[in-house]
Amino acid sequence: MKTKILQSSALFFIALFFLNSCNSKKEETVAELEPKTETFLLTKEKLSTELRLPAELTGFQQVDLYAKVSSFVKLLKVDIGSKVKKGQLLMVLEAPEISSQLAAAESKLKSMEAIYATSKSTYNRLYETSKVEGTISKNDLEMASGKKNSDYAQYQAAIAAHKEVSIMRSYLEIHAPFDGVVAARNVNLGAFVGPAGKGSDLPLLTIQQQNKLRLAVSVPELYTGYLHNGDEMSFNVKSLPDTFKATIQRMSGALDLKLRSERVEMDVHNTKGNLLPGMVAEVLLPLNAKDSTFVVPKSALVSSAEGLFVIKVLNHKATRIDVKKGREIEDKIEIFGDLNRKDKLVKIASEEIKEGDVITE
Repeated sequence: MKTKILQSSALFFIALFFLNSCNSKKEETVAELEPKTETFLLTKEKLSTELRLPAELTGFQQVDLYAKVSSFVKLLKVDIGSKVKKGQLLMVLEAPEISSQLAAAESKLKSMEAIYATSKSTYNRLYETSKVEGTISKNDLEMASGKKNSDYAQYQAAIAAHKEVSIMRSYLEIHAPFDGVVAARNVNLGAFVGPAGKGSDLPLLTIQQQNKLRLAVSVPELYTGYLHNGDEMSFNVKSLPDTFKATIQRMSGALDLKLRSERVEMDVHNTKGNLLPGMVAEVLLPLNAKDSTFVVPKSALVSSAEGLFVIKVLNHKATRIDVKKGREIEDKIEIFGDLNRKDKLVKIASEEIKEGDVITE
């Protein structure tokens, strides 16, 4: 009887052992089936990217020359493509009425000079004579002094009138304001030109400085903080296989209201003359951050109707953190938000992960 009881107890414990073993195996299987979420620790990096933008080459200096006075083209000394030096005579205009005005102004000037010289001499003689008491009345001396001063004023007016006509006469000769190349010529010999009417529709000549060029590019607002004076960059043009270098010299410091971009200018020394004003260039702008920023894989950033966010793991639970994105490079992206170093983020995030969900790592 005792043997049967012992056998029954042994069978009971063996059955209980197998039952517990099966339950533990089931739990392990369930645990293995639960998906694990890949996470990473947030770190800061100095992200260096490049931005390609279209740009335009222009002459460092460019000027359109117009006629100041109504006249005719008498002599044309240059043509399109002519290289000119500062002060070089480019064109001579003819205006007969100005020559007549100049002759009249010279005659008036000489006449007033003679009248003033006479009145001055008369006053000086009367003044010397008046030193002998009783010879010249005080009234006569004052009248002579007034005549002298009046003639002097008219003499100065004649000088100013002559100078004015002389300046107008000088406008008939057009000189180069700087070293450059004649880029355009819109007149021929005998053409009527002037400050008004059809003669002023187009400039007589256009002069460009081509040994030094400006490279202008409009940088979008998002990238303006990465560029500074002195930064070197490269560019190329379609017509030439070479890659050229340039340095930022000027930044407008304000955004264009239409494009919301900042104008950045670089100086290009065109010593070989192979670059031409008006060429369209492609500029490669290096965007180097001064400080380290948070950089995450693109898969960690979720873009939804609610906005941009990453999923932070805190106490094994999901927490959505709103962020703003910066620059992108390959599979990485720059983010800004309420984050700290070594925060644990979900590497492959999605909208399916809700706030407070348990994260299994």
